[in-house]
Amino acid sequence: MAKAKIKKIAVMTGGGDCPGLNAVIRAVVKTAINHYDLEVYGIEDGYQGLIEDRIHPLNYGNVSGILTVGGTILGSSNTSNPFCYPITLGKKTVNKDVSEQCVINLTKRGIDTMICIGGDGTMNSAAAFVKKGLTVMGVPKTIDNDLYGTDITFGFDTAVNTATEAIDKLHTTASSHHRVMLLEVMGRYAGWIALYAGAAGGADVILIPEIPYDISKVADYVMRRSRTGRRFSIICVAEGAKAKGGKMVVAKKIANSPDPIRLGGISFMLADQLADLTGISCRAVNLGHVQRGGVPSPFDRALATQFGHYAMELLMKGKPNRLVVMKNGRLDSIPLGQTAGRIKTVPMNHTLIAAAKAVGTSFGI
Repeated sequence: MAKAKIKKIAVMTGGGDCPGLNAVIRAVVKTAINHYDLEVYGIEDGYQGLIEDRIHPLNYGNVSGILTVGGTILGSSNTSNPFCYPITLGKKTVNKDVSEQCVINLTKRGIDTMICIGGDGTMNSAAAFVKKGLTVMGVPKTIDNDLYGTDITFGFDTAVNTATEAIDKLHTTASSHHRVMLLEVMGRYAGWIALYAGAAGGADVILIPEIPYDISKVADYVMRRSRTGRRFSIICVAEGAKAKGGKMVVAKKIANSPDPIRLGGISFMLADQLADLTGISCRAVNLGHVQRGGVPSPFDRALATQFGHYAMELLMKGKPNRLVVMKNGRLDSIPLGQTAGRIKTVPMNHTLIAAAKAVGTSFGI
């Protein structure tokens, strides 16, 4: 395949923020300038900035010193879908396809290529822009590690570190007051963060969406610990965990978001249930957006740098419209459209589930 004839590219960060985004931006911009003498533009606030024509040049100085900085210098948005965008007409709000205006905003600057850094919602829109004639490269981002097609996403390691540190701190207060402490972590419909942080932090119980729990089994496990002199318990629960035959706990719905469901609150519900069943004092902590923030871990910085560089290499080798992934420890890529409507959940034969069970961790079953 012939090498691409590209002169101008634009980079954007979409969806929820995530440690390591700036490392990708840095790798893309510096590779584009140093190796290929390209002009690079930054799209502000994800697809919202693309819709509103907020696009500005990026140079070497813009990305110097951002490797260790959390968040994204470009800003992000997880409520803007160019193919279904709310427009207010008088007293009425209707959803319109404004993607053609997005294409115009790019092409008037001579930009025909986008590097989109984001999760499944961002990639779904990116794949749709390919059908409109744009050249697009995708870079997978999410702390939830649930993006289909890649073994790991940057941001996940930092989030696990944050959640594990929280479990470490909860151990001392739980043991001091002989309580059950529940830590609720993010993850949407997948239990990757809860599994890894729970195992690393020595949680006594780990509850994930992939293994519906029996509340009576959790209560019995906590009571057994108490009767044998272990007078406190730590439970790490994914926000998407649910009881057998039950439903996930929804905190709220955001109508104009590509993913309107916001999970949250299961830890507080469980704390009340367990207190009633066991008579033991229970406290819940929802770690929330702390997991998204802070300095990215060395692993995430290195992974994000590799992803950004590899996206540019594929693009310049004439292999566009793909999502950069990590498979079996090697950089690879898949078609952008492959991620649409698919979530990578924790498999039941995962070695960490087996290891956690072997050391006595309960999964509520």
